[in-house]
Amino acid sequence: MEGDDCSFPSDSLDDHSQRGSVASSATLSRAQDVLIYLCGESAVHLSVEGLGSVTVQELSRSVREALHIPESAQDAFSIWLCSPLLDLQLKARHQPYKLCRQWQDLLYRFTEASEEDISQDEPYLQYRRNVFYPKSKELQIEDEAVLRLLYDEARGNVLAGRYPCDPEHWTGLGALSLALDEGTGLDSQQCTTTIREKKLSSFLPEHVTMGTGGLFSTLRGKSSRHAGLEQSLSQAYSKISTSVGASPQPTQLLHQYLKSCHTLPYYGSAFFIGEIDKPVQGILQRGKRKAVNVGICLEGVYVMDVKEKHVLLGLRFNELSWDHSYPEEEGDSHILWLEFDGEEDGTPVNKLLKIYSKQAELMSGFIEFCVELRSASEGGAAAGTDGEAGLSQPQAGQDGSKNGRGGRRGMLRRQSSVVCSRVHSLNTISYVDNGKEIKRLKPKRAASFFARSASTSTHSAATYSAVQVTESLEQG
Repeated sequence: MEGDDCSFPSDSLDDHSQRGSVASSATLSRAQDVLIYLCGESAVHLSVEGLGSVTVQELSRSVREALHIPESAQDAFSIWLCSPLLDLQLKARHQPYKLCRQWQDLLYRFTEASEEDISQDEPYLQYRRNVFYPKSKELQIEDEAVLRLLYDEARGNVLAGRYPCDPEHWTGLGALSLALDEGTGLDSQQCTTTIREKKLSSFLPEHVTMGTGGLFSTLRGKSSRHAGLEQSLSQAYSKISTSVGASPQPTQLLHQYLKSCHTLPYYGSAFFIGEIDKPVQGILQRGKRKAVNVGICLEGVYVMDVKEKHVLLGLRFNELSWDHSYPEEEGDSHILWLEFDGEEDGTPVNKLLKIYSKQAELMSGFIEFCVELRSASEGGAAAGTDGEAGLSQPQAGQDGSKNGRGGRRGMLRRQSSVVCSRVHSLNTISYVDNGKEIKRLKPKRAASFFARSASTSTHSAATYSAVQVTESLEQG
């Protein structure tokens, strides 16, 4: 299920069920074969003794040795416990075998999957990017094997649509993938032939190659659409060949691919699944919801439309306050609340977005952990490095503006870009609770609804301020 990836910074895994955590010591003390999958079609085969008590730290060390990953890049990756229903980034002290024995309990707790799906789901271990690894460090890596691992994961996220891109962006990334696969020496005819042999879906996102609309329009326009995509991809490949020469170093192209991905503010995010209310357009649409992916990384929080593959709301941590609420009655939903600046009839207000998700607690804990990491780094000399790729702050060399909210980054910053927020399309609350009923917000504002806010612990130029209330927010 797309969008179920989620990293797990809190200790809830350790506090939950211990079902099945005790196994035969005689069986688990013998050396056993373990497969650690990579973000591609390969896996690392390990022989592990004491499987029942082996830790993520020990497994990671064995994988690094098998892949010959240098010590300088050891923090770039982590062990994940994954399945089609849920992905969890594990801590160094976690014991994967015990968590596998608790997997069904975790699925009941953090997913909406049916009992049948849960009973048939089987997790596997995967070695992939550590969500908390700064993007700035990636471009300092020169080891080709490490860059390949990062590239394979980024490419997979682009092709699957988890990293929404504008046409010029996914075309450029597809051309770089073609250059990495086939070299840069293909002429125009060879390039077109190779694209057709390997299929467009090997280079461009699935939703782009499949198209939209009904069956008839899809069949009628598929041929011409594919021809146009092939031509655009071929032209982008030709530009790359001209700029880098006939035989560039693979690391040069890998760096170029990752650097291009870094312009996407949600690159490297952990993804959570959720739903938001659709705007009410009539009595028949009342109560309908839209499926969203929530990407959270060291840059901020990004709410994305699962179907349309674009950003609905992007906020850096200093631009929001947040909290999560538990169901008060059976049948109610877990909710992650995001509060941010807005405007109502020309009056500055605080807008509240409700994200319904069983993973609300995970998301809230993840945001808090990222805020703490950023606060620690900004206390030193790293205040300006990791924030450069945020929605509101341009990267060096892309725009001359240095204003916290005023920076625009070329093509990706135009209003029609998939990266731009679409607050007008969100069903938000622009009110405060005075203890008895929700009333429209007056112009004067003070502190936030929520105790959790990053605005006081960061050093950005953004001027977020929020509303103060005395009672809890209504969740109706």
